[in-house]
Amino acid sequence: MKEAVRVRQLVKRYERRVREPGMAGLLRSWVRPRTEAVVALAGVDLTVAEGESLALIGPNGAGKSTTVKILTGILHPTAGEVSVLGMNPTVERTRLAMNLGAIFGQRSQLWYHLPAGETFDLLARIYEIPSDEYRRRRDELVVRFELAPLLGTSVRKLSLGQRMRCEVAASLLHRPRLLLLDEPTIGLDVIAKQQIRTIIRELNQQEGVSVLLTSHDAGDIEQLCKRVVVINHGAVVFEDRVSTLKRRYLKRKVIDLRLREEVTALPPLAGVEVVKAQGYGVKLEVDTEASPIAEVIAHLMGALPIADVTIEDPPMEEIIAAIYRESRRP
Repeated sequence: MKEAVRVRQLVKRYERRVREPGMAGLLRSWVRPRTEAVVALAGVDLTVAEGESLALIGPNGAGKSTTVKILTGILHPTAGEVSVLGMNPTVERTRLAMNLGAIFGQRSQLWYHLPAGETFDLLARIYEIPSDEYRRRRDELVVRFELAPLLGTSVRKLSLGQRMRCEVAASLLHRPRLLLLDEPTIGLDVIAKQQIRTIIRELNQQEGVSVLLTSHDAGDIEQLCKRVVVINHGAVVFEDRVSTLKRRYLKRKVIDLRLREEVTALPPLAGVEVVKAQGYGVKLEVDTEASPIAEVIAHLMGALPIADVTIEDPPMEEIIAAIYRESRRP
């Protein structure tokens, strides 16, 4: 099977200036600057097959974004072997960019004061897409992402969910073979997240676009990826199928209830712990090994006057911490 991404023993070190505290330390740092080495990546191995969707997860500072930036050629590695679509990002960055799509949830590739449609026109020129081909692709993406009402609106006037749909479309105008997604659903509401996930999943399945995703949202990983790699302190600590991750570590769900009337007593159920109960709101934690989530919801719906219910996974940080603790056991 062909590989879209191949990384072997990837190392990235930075030099960081260190300053002692106080005014005396500030003066010394000017006269005799002192630096220390920071290891962002310490020998990472990573492979993404063509057409695969892989999740790369880890806590803040683990090295996820550094890895993505090296794959795009933005950063150069200190050591190791990197191949993306058969190219070396360090020396073939321009050619690689023509086959690569990248979405950074906290950074936009859209021009803030221009309508989204004019940004698409500019990107078509940058990627040197022939006019007829560009119009066909743009129209296809406009229909798929329901962008027709947004094309004439300045990006600054779009909601976050609308902007992210435009971001995904913009990254796909030149038909990339690999899509790098760095926190693509950060800050989005539940409906907008689901729209973005559906679009990315369809691209992967229908067009065979390879996907490398970093996210702190367990829902992104469950719905978009079949395999997951966890890194911490710049090293891989877990690599397996997402189904294995769910079976071993996603054993808890959080349920938020909004009731139509105040209830003082809650029905007891095995594996269910009341975290908070105040007024019309109730928050529960469910051990899904003791009680399947479907049974818990059915039980609650029959026993309480529920107006609204939300089911969430535990924070990704907790899952990663559990994986890391297990990896360190002798």
